[in-house]
Amino acid sequence: MRRTGSLMRRVLAVSSAGVLAATVQAGPGQAATSEVSRGVTIPVFYNPPSALPAANGALIRTEALPLGLSLPGLDGRPLPGKATRLMYKSTDSNGKPVAVTGAYIEPTAAWKGHGPRPLVALASGTMGQGDQCAPSYALQHPLTLTGDTMSVSYEDLSIYRLLSTGAAVVVTDYVGLGATDRLHTYVNRLDEGHALLDAARAAHAVPGASITARSKVGLYGYSQGGGASASAAELQPSYAPDVHLAGTYAGAPPADLTAVMKGIDGSALVGALGWSINGFAQSDPALRRIVDANINATGKAALKDISTMCVGDALLKYGFTSSTKWSVSGKPIAEILPSIPAAQAVLDKQRIGTLKPAGPVRLATGVKDDIVPHAQARRLAVDWCRRGGNVGYVPVDLPNLGDKTLLNHFAPLLLDQPTAVTWLTDRLNGKPSPSTCKTLPSQP
Repeated sequence: MRRTGSLMRRVLAVSSAGVLAATVQAGPGQAATSEVSRGVTIPVFYNPPSALPAANGALIRTEALPLGLSLPGLDGRPLPGKATRLMYKSTDSNGKPVAVTGAYIEPTAAWKGHGPRPLVALASGTMGQGDQCAPSYALQHPLTLTGDTMSVSYEDLSIYRLLSTGAAVVVTDYVGLGATDRLHTYVNRLDEGHALLDAARAAHAVPGASITARSKVGLYGYSQGGGASASAAELQPSYAPDVHLAGTYAGAPPADLTAVMKGIDGSALVGALGWSINGFAQSDPALRRIVDANINATGKAALKDISTMCVGDALLKYGFTSSTKWSVSGKPIAEILPSIPAAQAVLDKQRIGTLKPAGPVRLATGVKDDIVPHAQARRLAVDWCRRGGNVGYVPVDLPNLGDKTLLNHFAPLLLDQPTAVTWLTDRLNGKPSPSTCKTLPSQP
């Protein structure tokens, strides 16, 4: 069972037929029973042991991971590669050890650039908060569709594009997404930055991995993943100096959660507001008390429901809901929390942009993005430039595709992705990346 407060207690459902059982046996200190999340049985692999290794990035366990989208190659090797599910140790935002799951994919394509095969540590975009939404699980099950949940592995496109370059890819599930001991700490700056850097460390110990100690590492992420890769680029010098960071792609990063809350409130993706509240209330008891005092019964029921949802579920059930329906005062939550000093302090600690990022960064943001607002993402580029960062700022200017519909946020992901993959591949190949900080004042 999850160790959460009454606000976020897990909803257990009946297991659906046809879900694959885990292929590993429970180890010492590991629960032998499977969690069921909205009709999906989570393999026992995802149950963390009671004792964790001391070193960040240390592997806890691995198993073969059948890719749901794979083809046989002419030489008999699978395309795009051979995948391994993994669990590794990281450190959470409270400085405590935590088990994180993910996946490593050894590409079939050869690396034709300079040096040994590089590694890309990929942080997925928003998948949800239920363990059935975990990116590593989605690699095996690209479409999870039951009467209770819907998850689509939309990140496969970026993963497979990166694999086609000959780079190995490691994907993090983040803290608490997949691993069954806690709720996913959605958009928690330290949790996600640490998890991504420790995934890069863990990849080197995966049996059969061809990356070496000299392999360059790239970070890649859009939306939630953009925030994770941006955070990791800031944290790398102090937290993981052993990770040879060559470049970072941060697309549509939620750098200022105060601004982002206003963007997602009442939008198609209002479920993300619930995921962030659930995660921060779990990590910070003081914030939990603030939430309990300001959220009404309807809101508490919604937060509990949302805590096991994937993006598809949240879009269908809660899309375009105003948080005024969830608050005791009838005011928007995005207005209530910043008005409470203790809550605003939590949000301030999540601000990305207070540190200089390591290495070159490509920061892309949709000019019309109203879910993860463009202005706060552009502000991150400005903050980094002022701190001496090497920033390639890319404003993606598209027509307005519909206010609060998610299209203004999703379209730049697709438009910028091919160029972003090429940009990161060039960094892994040792090519320099000129900064655009001098031209930033003239860009939208």
